[in-house]
Amino acid sequence: MESNNLPQSGAPGHGDAASRETQGNAARGWKALSLVFLGWITSGILLALGSVLSSQSETQGSAVRNGGITLIVIALLAMTLMLVISFGFFTLQPNEARVLVLFGEYRGTVRSTGFYWANPFYAHILSAARTAPTQKTGSGDESGEQTSAVRSKMSLRARTLNGPKLKVNDKNGNPIEIANVIVWRVVNTAKAVFDVDHYEQYVRTQSETALRHVASLYAYDHNGEDGDEHGQITLRANITEVSQALKKELEQRLEPAGITIDDARLTHLAYAPEIAQVMLRRQQAEAIISARTKIVQGAVSMVDMALKELERDGVITLDDERKASMVSNLMVVLCADNDAQPVINAGTLYS
Repeated sequence: MESNNLPQSGAPGHGDAASRETQGNAARGWKALSLVFLGWITSGILLALGSVLSSQSETQGSAVRNGGITLIVIALLAMTLMLVISFGFFTLQPNEARVLVLFGEYRGTVRSTGFYWANPFYAHILSAARTAPTQKTGSGDESGEQTSAVRSKMSLRARTLNGPKLKVNDKNGNPIEIANVIVWRVVNTAKAVFDVDHYEQYVRTQSETALRHVASLYAYDHNGEDGDEHGQITLRANITEVSQALKKELEQRLEPAGITIDDARLTHLAYAPEIAQVMLRRQQAEAIISARTKIVQGAVSMVDMALKELERDGVITLDDERKASMVSNLMVVLCADNDAQPVINAGTLYS
C-alpha cells in the first residue's frame, strides 16, 4: 500500500472533522493487478484439478471425489473474490481526485495521478441526482433543472460558469440587465462533498446571489456627473473595480464549500427594456450638451484670437458696436449646425 503526498488543504469548515481534507491511502494498481491476475490463474488451476478429481471418483473412491468437490468450491469462491477485487481499480488524470468513503465514513482523498487500487466497497456515488427548482411558470408550477450526481471521482480543473441574464435594480433603483462569467475550481474536496449539497448547484446559486448583491451596490452610470471628480464607482464606467468586488464577494460565499474563484467578469450590462429608450434619449442629450460645450469653447477661443490678431496687426479698427456685431456674426458661423450663407457687402463698412 502506498500513500500519496497530499498537503492539508484549508481549515476544517464549521468545526466538522469531515470537512478537513486528509490523505487517502491507495495501492499501486499494477501491483494489485499482478496479484489479481495470479489469483485468477490459481483459481483456474484449482477448478481444473477439482474437475479432474471429481471425474475419477468411481475408481478412486469417495474421498477423492469429496476432495475434488472441495477444490471446485474453493476455486469458485476465489473467482468470486477476484471479481469483487477487480472493481477496486481506478485511474486519476492530472487535476483529478478520488474521495474515499467507506460505509459513510470519510477515509481521505487521493490526488496523485496514476493507476490505483482501493477497497472495492468505497462509494462511487456520494450524492444522488435530483431536480433543483429554478423558477415558477405562469401556471404557478415550478420548473427545474436536473442536478447531476456527486461522484467520488471529481475534477480539480478550472471550470467556467456563464451566468444567465438577471434583471436587478442598481443603487439608484433603476432596473438593469446584468450577467457574469466566473472561473472556479475545487481546492478542498472534503468541504465540497460534505459541507454543501451538490456543490456545482451551490456555485450557480451563489454566483447569482453575489451578482445581485454587487449590482445593488453601484449605480449604472454617473447620471451626467464627473465620476472621477466625485469618486463614484459605477457599473458602466468601472468594470475592473466592479469585477474585483464581484470576485471578492464570490470568494467569501464559496469558501465554506472548498471552492476558489480564479476570475469573475461582467459579460452583459444594459438598462431593462422598459426604460432603455428613455435612458438612451438622456444619454443622447448628454452627448449633445457635451459636444455643444466643446464647440462653444472653441468658438470663443477663435473669436478672441481673431480680434487680437486684427488689433495687433492694425488691419482694422472697430468700435465697441462693430466689434460686438463681428463677435455675434463669428459665433453664429462657428456654432451653427449648417454651413453659413454669407451676405457680401459691396458698399462701405458703415453703409
